[in-house]
Amino acid sequence: MPSDVIEAHVSRLPPLAEDAWIPRVVERADLERALLAGGVAGTATHPIENVRGNIQMLLEHDPDKEFGLEGLQDGMTLDRVLGLVERAAGAPIDRDAGHGPVEIRARPIVDASLAAGERLTRAWERGESVVLATGHPTGLSYLYHQLAVESARRGARVLLLGRGLRWRDAGLDHDWFIEHYDGVAMVADGRVPRHTHKPDAMERMLAEGRPDLVFADHGFAGAAIEAGVETISIADVNDTALLVAKAKGRTEHVLVFDDHVDPNAYWPVFVALTA
Repeated sequence: MPSDVIEAHVSRLPPLAEDAWIPRVVERADLERALLAGGVAGTATHPIENVRGNIQMLLEHDPDKEFGLEGLQDGMTLDRVLGLVERAAGAPIDRDAGHGPVEIRARPIVDASLAAGERLTRAWERGESVVLATGHPTGLSYLYHQLAVESARRGARVLLLGRGLRWRDAGLDHDWFIEHYDGVAMVADGRVPRHTHKPDAMERMLAEGRPDLVFADHGFAGAAIEAGVETISIADVNDTALLVAKAKGRTEHVLVFDDHVDPNAYWPVFVALTA
């Protein structure tokens, strides 16, 4: 959708409803408009040069872009991975553009959330064990918190694996900790949760127990997929390791949207997941 059309949609949208984070039936058109209004869909935070650069680093085996997944490069090229982003985001990418925006359509977000929601519902109905974890606490933590509450309410066992585990990476002046906030695992530095792409925390968590289902992003998701644990994951357009894993048949559900906007903007994803 062109940017001027997106802006027109946004200008007509109402403020956040008081019941936004309550599971309920919401018309698809309203969900899609809200995703655009909140910036979850529309023009991505990361432009094409960033997306292309990160893909190239992934193809060159940069651990920061691999998320703990091995063998992603086999059979992959820059053009093919860009194609995976196009299909997941629902919008074409100009292969000749040296710079410029990347668009994310709202419809694929709703479709992917509804499909993943069916798997979540089965986990809840069966009383399965679930782990929720995020390496992007700034934007996504509230979505995860709400899913943890809903999972427990509807019968799942929310596991707190690795709680309080502590380790140190070489060259750092502080330790890393696994902390759980309202049922959601995050990496902390002893003071606050931190953004991370590393798989270390989930690898340590899975050494303690193996859940039926993981809902995660970044290295938390990559490590779970690498270990063969069924995983629902979130990926931004510039973090393509999880999309490549899906293309290789290693995971089924990858929700692609902008992961760094107002935490309250993700309520349409929550509603679609819990529908």
